[in-house]
Amino acid sequence: MTAATERTGRGEASRPLRSWVRSAPGTHIWLLIIAITSVVIAFSTEGLERFLLHRTSSNIHELAAHPLQSLVTSSFWIENPSSFLLYAVLFEVFHAPVERWLGTPRWLFTVATAHICATLISQKVVLVSIENHEVPRRMAHVVDIGVSYGLAASVGILTYRVPRPWRWLYLAGALAFFGLPLATVGSYTDLGHAIALAIGLACWPLTRVGDDGPRRTPGP
Repeated sequence: MTAATERTGRGEASRPLRSWVRSAPGTHIWLLIIAITSVVIAFSTEGLERFLLHRTSSNIHELAAHPLQSLVTSSFWIENPSSFLLYAVLFEVFHAPVERWLGTPRWLFTVATAHICATLISQKVVLVSIENHEVPRRMAHVVDIGVSYGLAASVGILTYRVPRPWRWLYLAGALAFFGLPLATVGSYTDLGHAIALAIGLACWPLTRVGDDGPRRTPGP
């Protein structure tokens, strides 16, 4: 080991918070943006808050008018700023371990795919329900923002990181957490969560290929 490497290692060890953040940059950049948008919402007037939440939603109206913009911006806002600390914890528990394990590109591919697919499919269901007069037309303008679809995807793919036999218990808990609301309430958001979880589970091949060859998933 060279002297420069030793100094770098000692520097990182002496700054654990910096090392922690740098080990999952995508997660923490995303979290920082959400913190900023949450502050904006917290200090906005009621009218401005309503405008921002609707303008950055990925509902039917915004998807038809600004499809790419609405898909991107909706992933950086949460409706209730007081929930930010909870999301910060969830990001550290689910997103950060997945990003460190798979690397930023594969993690980002997983959560972005889940966010886009879950949003489009769930909003298509809303559109069909409106056309069939099953729900009111105002559902086309409902606030649909947040980061929960991406979180559900990370919960799903993290299954393959949990060693057996705890993996099956973890999977059962994830299926129950996202599946029971879908089976009972059955809202379009519950459908989106279930789709995102399924996409995370379907991304299993990404866990098998590393930067330098095949990865081995944890054994017993």
